[in-house]
Amino acid sequence: MIREYVAKNMVIADGAMGTYYASLKGTTVVFSEPANLTEPELIESIHKQYIAAGARLIRTNTFSANTLSLGVTQAEVKQIIQAGYRIAAKAAAGRDVFVAADIGPVPALVSGADDIDHDRIMAEYRFVVDTFLAEGAAIFVFETFSSTEYLGEISTYIKRQNKAAFILAQFATTPDGFTRRGISNASIVSEAKNLTAVDAYGFNCGVGPTHLYNAVKKLNHRFAGNIISVLPNAGYPEVINERTVYAQNPEYFAEVMKNISALGVKIIGGCCGTTPEHIACLVRKLSQQPSVVEPSQPANGKANVTVKTVHNNFSAKLQQGEFVVAVELDPPFDTGIDKILDNAKVCRRIGVDLVTVADSPMAKARVDSIMLSAKIQRETGMETMPHICCRDKNLNALKSSLLAGHIEQIRNVLAVTGDSVSAADKTEIKSVFNLNSFKLIELMNRMNREFFADDVINIGGALNLNVPKPELEVARMVKKAEKGAGFFLTQPIFSSEAIDFLPTVKKPSQVKILGGIMPLVSYRNAMFLNNEIPGISIPEEHIHRFDPAMDRAEAEQAGIALAVEIARKIKPYVDGFYFITPFNRIEMVAKILQEVG
Repeated sequence: MIREYVAKNMVIADGAMGTYYASLKGTTVVFSEPANLTEPELIESIHKQYIAAGARLIRTNTFSANTLSLGVTQAEVKQIIQAGYRIAAKAAAGRDVFVAADIGPVPALVSGADDIDHDRIMAEYRFVVDTFLAEGAAIFVFETFSSTEYLGEISTYIKRQNKAAFILAQFATTPDGFTRRGISNASIVSEAKNLTAVDAYGFNCGVGPTHLYNAVKKLNHRFAGNIISVLPNAGYPEVINERTVYAQNPEYFAEVMKNISALGVKIIGGCCGTTPEHIACLVRKLSQQPSVVEPSQPANGKANVTVKTVHNNFSAKLQQGEFVVAVELDPPFDTGIDKILDNAKVCRRIGVDLVTVADSPMAKARVDSIMLSAKIQRETGMETMPHICCRDKNLNALKSSLLAGHIEQIRNVLAVTGDSVSAADKTEIKSVFNLNSFKLIELMNRMNREFFADDVINIGGALNLNVPKPELEVARMVKKAEKGAGFFLTQPIFSSEAIDFLPTVKKPSQVKILGGIMPLVSYRNAMFLNNEIPGISIPEEHIHRFDPAMDRAEAEQAGIALAVEIARKIKPYVDGFYFITPFNRIEMVAKILQEVG
C-alpha cells in the first residue's frame, strides 16, 4: 500500500528515537532498543507523539537490534525485535500510519577473513529480517549505511519471502559528500539505483538539513523516476556535562526541509536530534507556500590548485612486463634518519626500482611510513612506497593519510591489515582495525576514482605462501585484485614447498607478484625469525648453514649465498624481487643483486 501512496503523495516520516529517548530519560543512553522490553509504555508514547505530530511513517525502535551491536544472544534480540514491532503496530492501530521495520548496519567483524565476515554478517541480517517477517512486517528501512554491501543480497532475500515488501535504503553522508567508507554521494546513488530489489533510497544521519539540501540539489538530476528519502539530523551536537546535546531548532529544520521537499523528495523526516516538535513544525511548514530562500551554501573548501602529475616508473615497468626490484628499509624508532637516507641513495645507485617503508611493524611505534617515504623521495630521488596498516587508524585517519601522501607525490601504497598489539601492551595501546586489508584496498580504489583519477595510486597487497594451504592465500590475493590491488609482495620465501608452489599460482594476467627475499645474517637471527615472527618459516637445513661461532662477515656471506640460491630459483616465476633488508644492511642486497644479475 505504501508503494501506491508514495507514488502520488509525499510521506512524512517520524524523527529520532534514540536521542529523543535519551533526552526524555535525562541521561546519555547508548542503546534505546532494550527499552522495548523494560519500558514499553515509554516507547509507545514516543511513537504516538510522532503520529500526533503528523508522521505517516514510523520506524520501529530496533535500529541496533542485532547480537553484535547489543552484545546479547539471538534469543534476546528476537524478543527486542518482536516487542519493538508490536509496540509500533499498537501505536499505529486505527490510524492511517505505516509501520516500518528499522534495521541499522551490523558492525563489521575484525577477523582478517573477508569471506568469514560476510557470511557471519549476512546470517545476522537474515535472522533479523526473518524475525520481522514473522511479525508481519512488509516495510523495511535499512538506514545509516555507508555502502551498498549486503543491501542487494538481503533485499533480494526479503523479496523472495514477500514480493510485495517495500524496501527503503538510506545512507549516512558527511559534510564533504562521502560516506564513512569514503564513497561519494554520486557513487552511492549510482550503486543504489542498481539494487533491483530496493524500492527507494536516500540519505539520513551524519549531517544536518542544510548539508543534505546541498547534496540532494547537486544530485537531483540523477534521481529521475526514483523514490528519494531525506532524513537529516537536527544539526551538529555538542557535549555538555558529558551529554550529547542537539540544538533545539525545529523552525530552522522545518524551513530547510520545506526546500528539500521542493526538490521532489518523496519521503522526509528526521534523524538524530530531531523530536516530535521538529516533525510537527515540518508538517505546518509544508502546508504553506514553498520558501524562495535557500539555505546558505557552505564553503566547499576547494582551492584552485594545479596538481603536478608524477610519472610512476615502478608501475610503468610492472605494466610493461619488466622485472623490478623493491627494497624494504626499516624506519627508525627515533628521529635519526641519516642511515635510511644513505641506504636509499645506495638503492638508487644500484638500480633498485622502489624503496618500501613499513608501517610500525610488530606494532612498535616507528617513524610514520608516509612522511618518511615522502622525505626519502624528495631528498634522494628514489621512488618510494609506504606500507599502510589498519591497526592504528580509523577510516577518517586512513583517508587523511592517503590524501596527504598523494599531495607529497606518493603513488605506490602497500595495504596491509597490520600486526596486532601484543597482550602485554594492550592495557595502554588500543588497536583500531576499523578496516582490514580488503577494505583498505577498496578505499584506495574508490579514492583513485573520486580524487586521483588523473594520477592514481598504484595499490599493492601482501601474499603469504608460507602456510599449509597456500592456494587459499592465492584465492585471497585474487579477491584483493578484484577490489583494486595490482601487485603483491610475498612474505620471505625460504622453503622448497613455497618455491615449488610458485609455478602453479593461478592469477589474473594483470596481477604482478614480487617474490620476498630476506637475507639471514646469523644463526641467532635465523632462529629468532623462524620461532618468533608470524608468517616466516625457515627450514632446518637453511638454519644449519649458520653456526653460532661464525663472525659477522662469515655469517653475512652465508646469508648472501642462501639468498642468491633462492632468488635464482624463484626468478622465473615472479615479476620482481622484494628484499626485506636485515637491520638496514643494504650492502648485502647490493651483493645479492650483483650475483643474481
